[in-house]
Amino acid sequence: MLPAPGVLTIRAVQAKAHPRTELRKALGQFATGITIVTTRAADGLPAGLTVNSFSSVSLDPPLALWCLGLSSAHYDVFRLAEQQLINVLAADQIELAQRFATRGADRFAGVAWSPTDTGLPRLDGCTAWFEGGVRSRYEEGDHLILVGRIESFEIVRGKPLVFYNSHFAELADAPPHGGHSSHR
Repeated sequence: MLPAPGVLTIRAVQAKAHPRTELRKALGQFATGITIVTTRAADGLPAGLTVNSFSSVSLDPPLALWCLGLSSAHYDVFRLAEQQLINVLAADQIELAQRFATRGADRFAGVAWSPTDTGLPRLDGCTAWFEGGVRSRYEEGDHLILVGRIESFEIVRGKPLVFYNSHFAELADAPPHGGHSSHR
């Protein structure tokens, strides 16, 4: 039975401690896409890392978010960055995802990319790109949540790279996309 309108019911909930590995397994049951977020470091060099915690936030205004681990080697670069580019990976870009997830790797060596009009590294072969500025940052738990305003985006044909149960996967029945579309 629902409480009467205007009556506020508050129930205390005791947080339950979960073993980290078991919680990670449970969260891994949610399939996500894979992105590589890129920017320029203060010295002008390109920087990027693999991210699967990307999500749309709002269509009006157009906003998206992603999460950065506080222990990431790129924490300071992205914490200070004012601009970012989300590269949505295609199913055939597993090696690229792994490279940008590896600590100490020379991530851009031999990788096909070009600078956008604002100078951000845009990786070739992706299914979509979202470029824009960082609107807000929130530190929660062991991550920094970055909310960005989408200033331009582009979509092309291709199957997305998927991450499920700690493994890369390909979407078997990806519906065909209507073609290339760019919005600046």
